[in-house]
Amino acid sequence: MGAGSPGAQGASFSSCVAALKNQAVRAGVSPQVAERMLSGARYDEKVVRFSTSQPEYETPIWDYMAFLVDPKRISDGKEKLKKHARTLAAVEKRYGVDKHVVVAVWGIESDYGQFRGDFYTPHALANLVCAGGRRAKYFKNELITTMKIASRGDVPAKHFEGSWAGAFGQTQFMPTTYERLAVDFDGDGRKDLVTSIPDALASTANFLKKAGWNAALPWGYEVRLPSGYNGHVGRKKKASLTSWGNRGLTRMDGRPLKGGIDAGLILPAGRNGPAFLVTRNFEALRSYNASDSYGLAIALLSDILSGGDPIKAPWPTDNPGLSRAQRLELQNLLNKNGFHVGEADGKIGPVTREGIKKAEAKYGMPVTGRPAWNIYQALGGK
Repeated sequence: MGAGSPGAQGASFSSCVAALKNQAVRAGVSPQVAERMLSGARYDEKVVRFSTSQPEYETPIWDYMAFLVDPKRISDGKEKLKKHARTLAAVEKRYGVDKHVVVAVWGIESDYGQFRGDFYTPHALANLVCAGGRRAKYFKNELITTMKIASRGDVPAKHFEGSWAGAFGQTQFMPTTYERLAVDFDGDGRKDLVTSIPDALASTANFLKKAGWNAALPWGYEVRLPSGYNGHVGRKKKASLTSWGNRGLTRMDGRPLKGGIDAGLILPAGRNGPAFLVTRNFEALRSYNASDSYGLAIALLSDILSGGDPIKAPWPTDNPGLSRAQRLELQNLLNKNGFHVGEADGKIGPVTREGIKKAEAKYGMPVTGRPAWNIYQALGGK
């Protein structure tokens, strides 16, 4: 949709939505469902911006991990493991995917079902289609698939809350992924990833199994590099553990690396930060979201949930990231100190970043807008 007056833009969007309703019905969507799910759709600048622009700044890996693998997500995950022990045992038995990994995906994707997204996905997808661009066809397919799911009665039309890109449910499946991999694990005749925790957990395990998860493999290991290491780096440059050992790498406790398991080396914070050898199972985690940082967040959270240790090597920064509780407190401290950022909700948006910048400038710090330890401490955080 091109630029122009708001009225012209709105008319163009309305015309596009009307056409989408007709196309959906021709594709087999119930006319009532098409009307219900697209009625009231309006042009959403935020959705279109998210689809075309980069984040305001690139999140450092230590901020990403501090936010996603924080004490609250860990404690909540352990509670969910106990509460849903029977279901998780059955899921693990059927699909051969570690229950701790399944719970970690659940925690990372929706905070164990507590936050599923800010958007009504049919309206978000309509915006992505009507905005045009090279992925319009892809998003149209996702939109029509969303309405087909509702037409069948698997998920009520009102329950499609999720991401700007159309993912929904407790473990955030795209609609076409849902069609391929969602399962009815509670036996009620519906594949409901929104209100049925058994369906959501089993569908996630099924996704990872189909992505190549191998129950006989770990996801990987934190390792120690030899001084001055300048050899192979990259998850695709795999070699056996014995080969990595011959190159001077060791486990963190100094034990040698031995065996025929193939793994690649990733250095998410560069050569001065933590190092990990990752196996084919890491590729399965990464297939959920094509990001090393994302795959590592799931891997590390699952390790801790299973009784393992956090990573041992420090991130190469003197200004580490904040947990969600600390981010919330940071906003309260900004308000208390006169850097008004509105009601504290723990979400770091443009207004909070602007407040951080003003505070950093006042305290003579580099002006970054990052929700990080130094400004948190300067404002009175502990």
